[in-house]
Parts: sequence; C-alpha cells; structure tokens
Amino acid sequence: MLRFLYDKLAAARVGVRSCALALAASTAVISPAQAQSDRMMPIAVPVQPDAIVLGTGALPGATAKESWHSQYNSVFARNVTVATLTPFLPDPANASGVAVIVAPGGGFTTLSMQNEGWDVARALAARGVAAFVLKYRLNQTPGDMAAYQKSLQNLGAGGAPRPTAEAMMAKLAPQLADARAAFALIRKRAVEWHVDPAKIGMVGFSAGAMLTMATTLNGQPDAKPAFVGDIYGPVSAMTVPADAPPIFVALAADDPLFGGGSFGLIDSWRAAKRPIEFHLFEQGGHGFGMYPKKTTSTGWFDEFARWMTMHDWMKPKG
Repeated sequence: MLRFLYDKLAAARVGVRSCALALAASTAVISPAQAQSDRMMPIAVPVQPDAIVLGTGALPGATAKESWHSQYNSVFARNVTVATLTPFLPDPANASGVAVIVAPGGGFTTLSMQNEGWDVARALAARGVAAFVLKYRLNQTPGDMAAYQKSLQNLGAGGAPRPTAEAMMAKLAPQLADARAAFALIRKRAVEWHVDPAKIGMVGFSAGAMLTMATTLNGQPDAKPAFVGDIYGPVSAMTVPADAPPIFVALAADDPLFGGGSFGLIDSWRAAKRPIEFHLFEQGGHGFGMYPKKTTSTGWFDEFARWMTMHDWMKPKG
C-alpha cells in the first residue's frame, strides 16, 4: 500500500514536467487540440445549496481560503478546507439501490469538480444510481492566482526531495477521514436516499483514484467500497486483500503519468483471484473524464455502465 502511494506521487512529478500546462499532477491535462481555454481564470465560489458538510473539521493549519477557477471550459476548486458531499439522486421510481461516491482528481491541490465530479454524478443518476460528489480537503496552495501559477512552474522544474511513504500517508489522513465520513453519511441516510448500505461503491480520477484505492485498502470496515473504479489512476503492483472488491480500471496508453509503465495493479488483482475489468485506450491522454473527445477513451463511462449493469448494480438502459 505504501509503495503504491509512493509510486503515485513520484510519477506525478514527472508528469508535471512533461505537461507544461498541467496543474500539479492534475486531472485537467488534455491535448492542445481539445483544449479550448487553457488559461486559469478566477471565478466566484459557486453556490452549492445541496452540499452537505461532512463534519471532519477544518484542515489543520490552513490559512488560504477556498477558491475556484475556470479552465478547459470546466471549473475547479482549490484550497478546500472543509469537506462536503453533494448528492445527485435518481428518480426513486428508477433507483437501483446502488450508490457511488465520486472522487474528482487534481493532485490533492485542486479538484476537477465539473468534469470529474458533477458531470459523472449526473450521468450515474440518469441511470438510476445515487451519486455523491466528494469535495475532500486539499493541500494548501498560494491564494493568489499568479502566485499559484508560479508555484506550479517551480514544481515543474523539479529538484524537490522525494517524500517518504510515511510522510505521504500522513498527508492523506484528512482525505481518508473525509472518505470515511462520506460512507458514514450515506449509510445514515440510506433509507431517505433509497440506497442499500451494502452497495456503496467509489470511483476516482487520478488523485481521486489514489484516494479511492487508499480507502479500499485502508482496512476500515466502515468505509470499504462494494466496488471501485480507478480512472486514469496509478496502476502499480500492490498487495491485494483476499476480500478486495471488484474493480474497473480505465487508462489511456498515451497517458503522460501512468500510460508508459507496467500494469502491476492488474496482475495483482488477478493473482488474488478478485474480479477486475481493465480498459486500455489507445489515445486519450490524462484527465479525459467526461470531456467529449474523438478518442475511444470518451467511451469509458459507457463501458463502466455496462460493467455495473453486468453486476446488477445498474439497471439496463432503455
């Protein structure tokens, strides 16, 4: 588990250097042909009337306030200090009883709230699945946009010492607490939200996929997903528990962060004789999410939906 986390952040630094316009290990990386607006523009923090505060407290030592910006015709949150969960519920008449916690990515410094959060949740709700976007707490970055962009440039220059696995685990503690609180809240309100407490899964993107895997392998029974989705997250080999949940993995072969390495995660899951589905798309880069692209990676959600339907977690379409 620790090696898995170590590999993820080490690969992220390489990705920032190779993608000049990327946020640090951000899921916002898309090809120039697809990027219609790669400039980060500050926006007002949007009204989020349905967001529920998870009660995990404020991020310890935080001084910068939550801020948002637009980029790639999408919106991103930064300096999140208080975690929330936003429900996207299906029509009760069409509810499958299954829930999915959606964890956007962004290198733990930002969250791709629209492309990897709200849009994914709406697509799940449209198919009868109760979806919950987890806005988890983030590592602090400069509040000023210009200073933040400069910090990304400095990170891209490299040279920073490699953190220890223990240090990285310590930095994930707030996010793991947020994930556990999300599971607890959904189970508490399961009847109200028409959810089977035994059928709560989790899907994450890039850093959100790392959080999903860490939640899965953290050994906490109150937050153990019934199934997981690792969407362009790390695919390093790891120790897989005997009761590991079914997993769906989607990755583009040209992903600058994870597409060029080995796929030890796949071998690990298979060796443990646990259910796994793996989609390696020829093209798509990193951070494709729900962006419409001409690459086959755009079909990842349809494949995820078919996988969920196969396992009776989603009702057949039509």
